Amino acid sequence: MTLDRLGQAYFHQNAQGVFVGNDPARGPWSADHCHAGPVSGLIVRAAETEVGPEKMLTRLTVDLLRPLPLAGLRVAAETTRHTRTLATTRVTVHDLDDTLCATASTMHLVRRNIGDVPNIDLPTPRVEDMVDGPFPIGEMRHDLLGFAHHSQIGYPVGGNQGAGPKTVWMRTPPLLEGEDPSPIQALCPLADCGNGISWNAPTTEMGFMNTDLTVQIHREPVSDWLASDSISHWQPSGIGMSQSVLFDTQGPVGTALQTLVLFPPE
Repeated sequence: MTLDRLGQAYFHQNAQGVFVGNDPARGPWSADHCHAGPVSGLIVRAAETEVGPEKMLTRLTVDLLRPLPLAGLRVAAETTRHTRTLATTRVTVHDLDDTLCATASTMHLVRRNIGDVPNIDLPTPRVEDMVDGPFPIGEMRHDLLGFAHHSQIGYPVGGNQGAGPKTVWMRTPPLLEGEDPSPIQALCPLADCGNGISWNAPTTEMGFMNTDLTVQIHREPVSDWLASDSISHWQPSGIGMSQSVLFDTQGPVGTALQTLVLFPPE
């Protein structure tokens, strides 16, 4: 993965305030629609702007109602509660026809310094032991450049690179041209990849699209390289879910959950 590709942002914003997707935002299922991870980053951006920097975003829940067009998205946030301790928002994403494509809610908690606290020591993948590897989904349903081509990928030495649970390191482009993303905005593209990391069969045998994303964050990431340790559960009902533990180079930062719709190829 070349650094010039990594440097191209997911979106640019036009004079009307619309977010227009660049190649890195293109998802694997359609050449005309966004991967939901970068759009989740736009949602976090809107919520963080609405609430302000004194509180940290600790929960993001996104419901994906329709495909998210690369051609343009409008994102708006409103405060639903704001106290000394916490704030909540509601965020909407509309396309250029003013069709509602996604809704989201967020929770933000005030930052305080309470000193050392007891904590667990969770085994953490070591970025120093990372080896290069392919993007977790090898197949795409179009032949254009997209999200997979603009992400740097690594795996633990000896780690699984086939079907089933696995750990993947990822380094992603900026969210928006001319702007540095916040740590949690930068986490969103990876957080939405749990199903694509931990697939139980390739897309030639089974599609696995997520209908939502819930991210719980207990610490803001401090590194560019981020990791996801993911597992997927698929059922004969056509319903599934993915579970991920998210890491930076210092340890765990949160979790991500997705509900999945499974669809065999026609």
